[in-house]
Amino acid sequence: MNKPIQKITPFLWFDYQAEEAARFYTSIFKNSKVETVTRYGESGPGPKGSVMTVAFQIEGQKFVALNGGPLFKFTEAISFVVNCETQAEVDELWEKLSDGGKKVECGWLKDKYGVSWQIVPIVLIEMLRDKDAEKSQRVMKAMLQMKKLDITRLEEAYRQR
Repeated sequence: MNKPIQKITPFLWFDYQAEEAARFYTSIFKNSKVETVTRYGESGPGPKGSVMTVAFQIEGQKFVALNGGPLFKFTEAISFVVNCETQAEVDELWEKLSDGGKKVECGWLKDKYGVSWQIVPIVLIEMLRDKDAEKSQRVMKAMLQMKKLDITRLEEAYRQR
């Protein structure tokens, strides 16, 4: 019996770096792999034998990367949120994904391909959802002053009196 197909799959349009990007992402995240590489044939539109698409997984989430040429660019209107358990995980992913890219603010970064990521400690979500509005607002204010999110500083803001 065939495995069920993932209902929704992010499809990422690259100029010509689809395979390079897929290998970059799968080298950073655990439980990740490149699954298949499909190449252009006689009909094109890319050169025969060049990479057309790359199917890959990051933490069990399936993606497809396409070498579609320079028609479209990534924007911050779409980003991938990575929920992190520890500060060490935040630090590692922040450094690896931003290498060659741009560190923005509030846990956002752009990687070297222009894809936007949010590197977020899970505890932040819990603190922002606190029923005590003063606590959650202190955390929000602290977060807005950060580039890479710092769990210790967020927790300090949360516990202030």
